[in-house]
Amino acid sequence: MLSTLKNAWKIPDLRKRILYTLMMFVIFRLGANIPVPGMDREILKSMFTEQGGLLSFFNFISGGAFKKFTIFALSISPYITSSIIMNLLTIAIPSLEALAKEGEEGRKKIAQYTRYGTVILAVIQAIGISVGLFKRALISTDFWSVAVVVITLTAGTAFLMWLGEQITEKGIGNGISLIIFAGIVSRLPVGVYQTFTKLFKKEASWISFIIFCVVAIIVIAGVIAIQQGTRKIPVQYAKRVVGRKMYGGHSTHIPLKVNQAGVIPVIFAMSLLQFPLTLTYFFPSGGFSSFVNRFLSPSGNPGIWIYNVLYALLIIFFTYFYTAVTFNPVEVANNMKQNGGFIPGIRPGRPTSEYLQKTLTRLTLAGAIFLAGIAVLPTLVLNFTNLQIRFGGTALLIAVGVALETMKQIEAQMVMRHYQGFLK
Repeated sequence: MLSTLKNAWKIPDLRKRILYTLMMFVIFRLGANIPVPGMDREILKSMFTEQGGLLSFFNFISGGAFKKFTIFALSISPYITSSIIMNLLTIAIPSLEALAKEGEEGRKKIAQYTRYGTVILAVIQAIGISVGLFKRALISTDFWSVAVVVITLTAGTAFLMWLGEQITEKGIGNGISLIIFAGIVSRLPVGVYQTFTKLFKKEASWISFIIFCVVAIIVIAGVIAIQQGTRKIPVQYAKRVVGRKMYGGHSTHIPLKVNQAGVIPVIFAMSLLQFPLTLTYFFPSGGFSSFVNRFLSPSGNPGIWIYNVLYALLIIFFTYFYTAVTFNPVEVANNMKQNGGFIPGIRPGRPTSEYLQKTLTRLTLAGAIFLAGIAVLPTLVLNFTNLQIRFGGTALLIAVGVALETMKQIEAQMVMRHYQGFLK
């Protein structure tokens, strides 16, 4: 990785893109420290002390901006939710599905709908947080004061969405993913400092710290192995003569990834489990809020066990669901048959689709169990070791996945530029 970055830095165009991306990170971190006007900071601080478990996930994804209640407090989560909704609607609504197949113009139209959805969701979430959860921290509760808070939070999310698109266009990698990555990584220095402070004050044991480090290394290695792991299904194409030319007669393979769905199942499961907690923003007091905080919150007792069991089951379910949506064995088998391709030892047509489905089901089970284990294990370890490195499984999957994908894009651009130089 370091050699790739070193070689990329020597190429002027890539160096310019990397510097542009880093500059956007600086802007993101500056905005994450600009407070929203009209909020009492002392009351906010006390509220986070009381409800840290409920809000820790949102704070971690936003890189600490949620706890400080800055202009980027909502982070990019409304955009992610809007993207998920648009993906599901594209499958469910024929007109949107046809639009998605129209090429670049269709994708631009869907991206525009996603932006509108992001703003709408940001407004709803901003109202829920300011009027519901953080109502005590409002200096004034009149309409204009609340409107300023809501507009500021919504504008912050819209700006982050624009920032992500600029990184994708003029920088390196996927801008939205890199913003989430920057928010996650930005919390690591604070977590490391707090951990060593506890260790030297003997508030946490060195044995727990060593166990945590070993588990973290194993988890990171596992994430990389699963993210990169593929099962190559061999495909042979029969020779055929068209006019005076002969086509086919070559071998290739179908790469079936162990983790076909990526981190989408984790995000889906997290969004679904966060829904009851989000409702408590609007109803902060009463029996419903108490029930959710006790039984459906990762900080509740016995909520931690119920939450993690539901989390694991939902991840497994959504892994199969999203894999079925993105990979159609029947369509792949039909395309192979039309082009004279076959899997050695398997008849073309229905037997091929059944073989692909059977193989994919087994691979998906391994990937689903892995995702569920990675997402749940760090939460349990952190709860029982008393360490302050809030690097959960979801964040770990996103951070490692984004890093791997960004490095692949850098390598691809380097290869492309080498070929261009050769052609010149």
